Amino acid sequence: MAKQTYEKALKNLEDIVKEIESGDLPLEQAIKKFEEGIRLSKFCSQILDETEQKITILLKDSDGNISEEQR
Repeated sequence: MAKQTYEKALKNLEDIVKEIESGDLPLEQAIKKFEEGIRLSKFCSQILDETEQKITILLKDSDGNISEEQR
């Protein structure tokens, strides 16, 4: 299976939301889609948290303070 990326996960999550909101899915299928949506949401949230941490590290100056000016 191909490696999951943030972009792919977000697209899949958006598709799942549309499917569930359409109201056309049987209950069992809707529950499975909901569970998959939760998994994708957690994956995306984790990626965003990790990215935020990386950006914070990159923006810290030599004193450990977050630099507010853009370089």
